[in-house]
Amino acid sequence: EAKQIIFVGRQAEDYVFEKPNWWVDQVRSLANFYVKAQFGDEEIDYRNYRTTLSLSGVKSKVNFSQETDTISRMVYGMATAYMMTGEEIFLEAAEKGTEYLRDHMRFVDLDEGIVYWYHGIDVQGEREQKIFASEFGDDYDAIPAYEQIYALAGPLQTYRLNGDPRIMDDTEKTIKLFNDFYLDKSDRGGYYSHLDPITLDPLSESLGRNKGTKNWNSVGDHAPAYLINLWLATEKPEYADMLEYTFDTIEKRFPDYENSPFVNEKFFEDWSPDHTWGWQQNRAVVGHNMKIAWNLMRMNSLKAKDSYVDLAKKIADLMPAVGSDQQRGGWYDVVERVLGEDEKIHRFVWHDRKAWWQQEQSILAYYILAGILKEPEYHRLAREAAAFYNAWFLDTEDGGVYFNVLANGIPFLASGNERGKGDRK
Repeated sequence: EAKQIIFVGRQAEDYVFEKPNWWVDQVRSLANFYVKAQFGDEEIDYRNYRTTLSLSGVKSKVNFSQETDTISRMVYGMATAYMMTGEEIFLEAAEKGTEYLRDHMRFVDLDEGIVYWYHGIDVQGEREQKIFASEFGDDYDAIPAYEQIYALAGPLQTYRLNGDPRIMDDTEKTIKLFNDFYLDKSDRGGYYSHLDPITLDPLSESLGRNKGTKNWNSVGDHAPAYLINLWLATEKPEYADMLEYTFDTIEKRFPDYENSPFVNEKFFEDWSPDHTWGWQQNRAVVGHNMKIAWNLMRMNSLKAKDSYVDLAKKIADLMPAVGSDQQRGGWYDVVERVLGEDEKIHRFVWHDRKAWWQQEQSILAYYILAGILKEPEYHRLAREAAAFYNAWFLDTEDGGVYFNVLANGIPFLASGNERGKGDRK
């Protein structure tokens, strides 16, 4: 029995989120929210940037941390907002953010000819302290690949707008970091997930449970974070080759359909699955599966392979029954990869809440699949995902996007980073 019905248009085939201006207006609104929250009515100065924002966009006044990846993500958003709207303030925010990253978060190793990026800085008044190794519990005292990957996201998107050769120089030297230190040059292949911060050795004993490991982030995040945009900006064959290498690795190593509808996400050095690591254990992040699907389809448009399309379709066909809410709509967060005895539904690991970014991945996956393959079922699933997101995640009063909602769509506003509007959005 339905308690509430939300209409997404005035007629049966009328979807407000498929009108040409819907996403442009939404991006403009979100970008304006973050510009105002971070800089107010003053000149854009990333010294005033805060990683954490309250629900209404209020930030800390004195002592604070700035994380490289979150600034880079904001820069990416601002550059994209300029691409979509043409409003100069967003280009200014992108270029100043890129400059700030270069001035405060970048380390140039002249001996190795590489660039790597600090985890962040602690700011106390007029003083700042560089934070080299990660402070996150999963990656503590190491240099995780994904932090280096996402440090490039914002600057590279800005490069597509202004062609600043300094950004390309940083990008090339960061890729040299990946290829010289993270890449497993043996027949096993792939990219290691962590480096020792002193020796840059992925096999150092100091890395503990992250010694010699590989994961979704270290292999799969290159493409969506910066590598596809790098190819679009340059069309250089070496970047197409790197893209193909990462997607071939995903297609070969990640599926595990004899045991689970979900891919494996963490691995030991020899690519045997690691089902004992930290919080992940033998668990699936639903959005990572969807992220593989839409990126495979993008790669297939650059270099067509049946194996890419087959895996993308396999994921798209399996995921709704095991990763989505079949009654209320929306996509779940983390579930057990395998069923327990006499179980028919994959158990939630912690909760049945729905995070903004899981919806993002499903929207991208099904719209891209529908657009390329012209299959009505994928279009239906894309519309359902977009309807749930647009109905529940947009804060139409204070602005911005809610981090998490309950299963029924009501915003989850308990304490912690899920209450705020900073972090990675």
